[in-house]
Amino acid sequence: MEAVAIVFMVVVAPIWMFFHYSTKWKSSKTISNEDENILGDLWESADRIENRIKNIERILDVESPDWREK
Repeated sequence: MEAVAIVFMVVVAPIWMFFHYSTKWKSSKTISNEDENILGDLWESADRIENRIKNIERILDVESPDWREK
């Protein structure tokens, strides 16, 4: 009976653990749909903020041409 336990601990358990964690690692490498949606929303927000900054810079260039030098 002890021999079966030793064979299990030495041979079966490491192989089992290897396959278990390798499948966990592969599944965690992909991005979920929820994460993809969040990234899309963040991208759109960053794009809107960039457009607002460009508009503010254009307004400042007209109203105070030397604002960048200050």
